[in-house]
Amino acid sequence: MAVTDFLAASDIALAINACTAKDSFSPKMFLKTVGLSKKNTTEIKRIFTILDQDKSGFIEQDELQLFLQNFSKGARPLTAAETRGFLLQGDSDGDGKIGLEEFSALVKSS
Repeated sequence: MAVTDFLAASDIALAINACTAKDSFSPKMFLKTVGLSKKNTTEIKRIFTILDQDKSGFIEQDELQLFLQNFSKGARPLTAAETRGFLLQGDSDGDGKIGLEEFSALVKSS
């Protein structure tokens, strides 16, 4: 299963190109641009499963750092500041990781 099974390659390319410069990544803008905000709960869960690479049930900081590479293999890693910002926006319970419900809420707010 790959994100391209659920999202258009052209939308992914547009979103990746919009954040090629360091510290230019905005989680909500990215999620909106790739079209994830238009997806239903089942599709959001499937994307979450892809992003949760260690299958822990959470997207942790190391997985967030490699977030863009889940969408495009040649994409850059997120900077430390971008990763912290992403975590701050998505981690509503303050446990240092993003669960499915938190990810869904972030997607729906984008």
